Amino acid sequence: MPKDNSIKTVLIIGSGPIIIGQACEFDYSGSQSARSLREEGIKVILINSNPATIMTDPSMADHVYLKPLNTKSIVEILKAHPEIDAVLPTMGGQTALNLCLEADEKGIWQDFNVKLIGVDINAINVTEDREQFKQLLSRIDIPFAPAKTATSFLEGKEIAQEFGFPLVIRPSFTLGGTGAAFVHKEEDFDGLLTYGLEASPIHEVLIDKALLGWKEYELELLRDKNDNVVIICTIENMDAMGIHTGDSITVAPAMTLSDRTFQRMRDMAIKMMRSIGNFAGGCNVQFAVSPDEKEDIVAIEINPRVSRSSALASKATGYPIAKIATKLALGYTLDELQNQITKSTSALFEPTLDYVIVKIPRWNFDKFEGADRTLGLQMKSVGEVMGIGRSFQEALQKATQSLEIKRNGIGADGKGYTNYDQILDKLEHASWDRVFVIYDAIALGIPLSTIHEITKIDMWFLKQYEEMYALEQEVSKHTLASLPKDLLLEAKQKGFADRQIAHMLRCLESEIHALREQMNINRVYKLVDTCAAEFVAQTPYYYSTFEADIEKADGTTYTSNESVRTDKKKIVVLGSGPNRIGQGIEFDYSCVHGVLAAAECGYETIMINCNPETVSTDFDTADKLYFEPVYWEHIYDIIRHEKPEGVIVQLGGQTALKLAEKLEKYGIKIIGTSYEALDLAEDRGRFSELLTELNIPFPKFGVATTADEASKLADELDFPLLVRPSYVLGGQGMKIVINKKELEEHVIDLLKSIPGNKLLLDYYLSGAVEAEADAICDGENVYIIGIMEHIEPCGVHSGDSNATLPPFNLGEFVLQQIKDHTKKIAVALKTKGLINIQFAIKDDTVYIIEANPRASRTVPFIAKAYGEPYVNYATKVMLGAKVTDFTFNPQLNGYAIKQPVFSFNKFPGVNKALGPEMKSTGESILFIDSLKDDAFYDLYARRKMYLSK
Repeated sequence: MPKDNSIKTVLIIGSGPIIIGQACEFDYSGSQSARSLREEGIKVILINSNPATIMTDPSMADHVYLKPLNTKSIVEILKAHPEIDAVLPTMGGQTALNLCLEADEKGIWQDFNVKLIGVDINAINVTEDREQFKQLLSRIDIPFAPAKTATSFLEGKEIAQEFGFPLVIRPSFTLGGTGAAFVHKEEDFDGLLTYGLEASPIHEVLIDKALLGWKEYELELLRDKNDNVVIICTIENMDAMGIHTGDSITVAPAMTLSDRTFQRMRDMAIKMMRSIGNFAGGCNVQFAVSPDEKEDIVAIEINPRVSRSSALASKATGYPIAKIATKLALGYTLDELQNQITKSTSALFEPTLDYVIVKIPRWNFDKFEGADRTLGLQMKSVGEVMGIGRSFQEALQKATQSLEIKRNGIGADGKGYTNYDQILDKLEHASWDRVFVIYDAIALGIPLSTIHEITKIDMWFLKQYEEMYALEQEVSKHTLASLPKDLLLEAKQKGFADRQIAHMLRCLESEIHALREQMNINRVYKLVDTCAAEFVAQTPYYYSTFEADIEKADGTTYTSNESVRTDKKKIVVLGSGPNRIGQGIEFDYSCVHGVLAAAECGYETIMINCNPETVSTDFDTADKLYFEPVYWEHIYDIIRHEKPEGVIVQLGGQTALKLAEKLEKYGIKIIGTSYEALDLAEDRGRFSELLTELNIPFPKFGVATTADEASKLADELDFPLLVRPSYVLGGQGMKIVINKKELEEHVIDLLKSIPGNKLLLDYYLSGAVEAEADAICDGENVYIIGIMEHIEPCGVHSGDSNATLPPFNLGEFVLQQIKDHTKKIAVALKTKGLINIQFAIKDDTVYIIEANPRASRTVPFIAKAYGEPYVNYATKVMLGAKVTDFTFNPQLNGYAIKQPVFSFNKFPGVNKALGPEMKSTGESILFIDSLKDDAFYDLYARRKMYLSK
């Protein structure tokens, strides 16, 4: 029975700004969903307040509403579009589900005759309300941890008295574990109970007996209206229960689950999904399993929507969950739909993997001074990476190489801990680097049984680590000349980077690369095909691995490479790796548009990225996707295999830019602005000389490499001073200091964390107004796409400021200076593509703070505000078009304000002061008709409140 033909127009609710616990995986789901609906000829209306995403691109829907996610906006849209038949709330995370519930309670869907698809209200209520969920599990005979709900402080105290400690507190209707906590001791209970009750919108918490040390699993399910259910992916958490699944290292397929227990878990998941309501769509179920031979299973929760894990499961299996879930919501059944990868089998099948994926979260604790870095039930990570390999070890090494935290993988980089007490403490109090510390513990001789006892990580994983360490020991006995081929091949198959092997052999990375070539140990590329090569796959989605030579009957040898190079002209786009503060989803937006523009220019497009949450890593965004670390060795091997015309680095944030020097050195063409210009803009000394030549003012500054030099400079420059390291992103390490004591402390601190870096000391223009401009330049012609004035004073990082487009308080004289400076600098840097320049304005003089010849955070915001595809134009300019080839027609009535969103609530007690180091995790866009709008007054009145010195 095919789809419900009465549905002609669907409203999709997005997830709003990026926050910890709800990141760009919902941009990926929402984008897939919108495409899936439009394939069916259905009109799509979309509401989301996040300007940085692909989902809110005008091309994604028939009407995109960048409005606040509240019922007032929903009513406005339903009045403007009486043709809306249905609403799909399962693609926008918890935000969309909560908004859908609120609209239902107010009778809005009923008033406008809009039906809910993909989920039903009963399912949301029963899964979100902890008490109802518990009763349901009881009815269908699914085991759960002893638990009771409390809606008051007194009730909570009584439950704790009955159960004893340790306990878990879980607030109802929250996201990313907000307000959830482990309580080990009675004296901590009162404060954590109060916090949990406040975090829940209905002031209800579930208090349950802690299942400490149990193993944790997640299943991703899809179900159609005929009650067919498929399990797309089983994900095992390497970390035991007690760490939020978003902060856990996860592995697929499940590694340590017996088949008997898996079958029981599967049956339970299907039973749970069928019992929560009569709907068709996606679902995520979490279980705990006892770590003994009994393998008791306990249900933890079920989410009747696509989740972070479903984005991961989609990338892990190649099965586009959101796309299929959307079709099921329209009434299709699984057997009627095509498997998107094989194009020859139906969607009613369960993927099988002949590879392993490892997901590792990415944290940003350095941005939250004084934050509790211990991992627990409340999610704290800001992004994630995924590694694909033929073995757990290879996938784990690739994932750690993708993190961009100055590590070359697990072990063998000289950066491990060696202090026994420190290692034990880090194992006991799980923090962001425990994935590395396990290896350090083994290297120090701590028995696996002790590590298991402390961490409760399954022995299978620990033995994998032990094998890696044993191999490192074996390789280290050799020199470059004596290393046998089979040992080098084994090290590569276990995921060790050339750089790590060079560390073991005390030689250079390039020497290992040369040795590999000589021994014919080269990367081969394999398809992610959903069906373990049982059927022919049509989708060009690859990962790399190493294979031993296969000998043919005639004695010749070969390795099997599934990535076939074509004769077409190719362009490689480097992605931005894991999301973090300072480099978020806006670069995914830029990469996707870059890929689409290069395709329009007739190039075969190749995407390299390792972030599973993004649209850029969707298997049908580029012509070819390499799901690989954005790490030199991997990129170089892909480039040598594909032989592209060149590489675009200016769309992938600092991640891609950092590789420009290597590309230049190895003679690989950088498309767009040259490495020389990129480096000139980063090198403060050379950049200032350029500004002096151009007669453009900049704040007095100096460069120091020691605390002494900094102190002498301070005498010349005078306080307040802005201190910052070179070549960093998101204002990392920047601080305003007002005396010598503060200066010395900060300089010593910076040199300790970033040794050998040049420190820049600028005279801080206190009381100045900050503005920024983005422009497209072809080397001669410049078009300024937008000038924004910041509401906060100079000194608050531009990513944390409310930016107003167009400016609201800059006179014609100042604006003319901004335009002149922008054009002069863009041309002087021989920019080809995008450039962002930041200004400080004092006494009607415009000073230059910095210039970045790349895509910036503000480009998607300007594109959405003016309704213009600026990244498309900029990419075509990089590929040889002229700025004068385009007709620019920006449309904006009134003003657009880019509003930062913070995730401070995840870190109680952290200093919320804003300064030159960026702290926001996302942003929303606010349109106002005039400066008399109350929202603008409110922002302007608070503009200095958080400024820190």
